[in-house]
Amino acid sequence: MPKKPISSNSHKASAQPRYHQSARELQPFGTVTSVMPLQLEEPVRLEMTEQLNQLLADTMTLRDLYKKSHWQVSGATFYQLHLLFDKHFGEQSEIVDTIAERIQLLGGISIAMAPDVAETTRIPRPPKGREEVPVQLSRLLDAHEVIITHCRELAELATKLGDPGTNDMVVSDVLRTNELQVWFLSEHLVDAPLVEAEPLRESA
Repeated sequence: MPKKPISSNSHKASAQPRYHQSARELQPFGTVTSVMPLQLEEPVRLEMTEQLNQLLADTMTLRDLYKKSHWQVSGATFYQLHLLFDKHFGEQSEIVDTIAERIQLLGGISIAMAPDVAETTRIPRPPKGREEVPVQLSRLLDAHEVIITHCRELAELATKLGDPGTNDMVVSDVLRTNELQVWFLSEHLVDAPLVEAEPLRESA
């Protein structure tokens, strides 16, 4: 008589959802998986993921600062800036995904939750209330400066450590987008007449 196969798993399948589950973390934050066929040594990936998480936290903060500005902008340029801020928000959201995926690709863990981002970002927290347009623009430009400065430093470090993939992502996706957005914002701070041109002055 044939023997019944012995199952090593005593758990029986069920259609009943299993709620309130918990378990230990699969991988602690600040670590990278030990074996990755990327031809990048573990110390390099550790350094890159740490730097990228800082960039990610700052980018998530800038993204949310754009949404705050989009909701709270007011005044004569409301319509133009309302649309521009939302466009920039969407572009920063794409950058957030790009950076996070690069961290995971390198075997690391991407920062994700708002309290962790708030603890990590170097961009100052704005007030909860509405601010004047020039102040909103200045806040956004200051935040861009934090990110652009880090991008240049990180791109150089990635090249030095032999990680051209991170260099390319930082320059092509993050740096260039931030530079373009800075241009669009800066032009709104030019003190140019709205309805009457400056009169020509005769040369002496």
